[in-house]
Amino acid sequence: MGRHPVHRSLMADTVVLVHGVWMTGVEMGLLARRLRDCGYRTVQFRYHSLINTVAENAQQLRRLVNEQGHSPVHLVGHSLGGLVILRALHEQADLVSGRIVLLGSPVQGSVIAQRLSRHRLSRWLIGRSGEQALLGDRPRWRGRQSLGVIAGTRPVGVGRLLGGFDGPNDGTVAVSETRLENATAALSLPSSHFGLLASRDVAAAVCRYLGQGDFTITDGTR
Repeated sequence: MGRHPVHRSLMADTVVLVHGVWMTGVEMGLLARRLRDCGYRTVQFRYHSLINTVAENAQQLRRLVNEQGHSPVHLVGHSLGGLVILRALHEQADLVSGRIVLLGSPVQGSVIAQRLSRHRLSRWLIGRSGEQALLGDRPRWRGRQSLGVIAGTRPVGVGRLLGGFDGPNDGTVAVSETRLENATAALSLPSSHFGLLASRDVAAAVCRYLGQGDFTITDGTR
């Protein structure tokens, strides 16, 4: 990914990164570095994805965002992290003035999580993250901020071991599960679910969206 020009107006902008289920936040490190190369300050939100409910984690996210001061704040969430973001915005619609990007977030519910929840021996793998999140029934997105969705289409992941999908998917989440009503833009890229965090093309698309509110390449950068 070529380095984007760093504008003075972007130097004060903060991007809060929200990791997914089974993660600690360390996995967002490469994406965070690439966002810093685009001129953003990054903050990692860490939370307990299995022990706490999405509502509890959303409350903690709101607290972190409100501590960032008056500079513009953007939100980038991977997988379950996107659902935490949506819940936080449901509770505080004006939480951020910046833009939002969701990476492989099953906003329509996760068929893989549903399959895991049916069996006592595997139910612990989703913990309390299923409540109004991975199992569906999330709060409605109000569409106040500019929000972009990126989905992966490389089917490499646990989903193939758990019954697979009917349509395009990233191995863990189906593209159809990422579609959000009132989203500003949507993009599909050839990446696996966890590969979304390592992909240069994904990082470049996130930078473009945060900077211009669109995934379209307009300045010749990648």
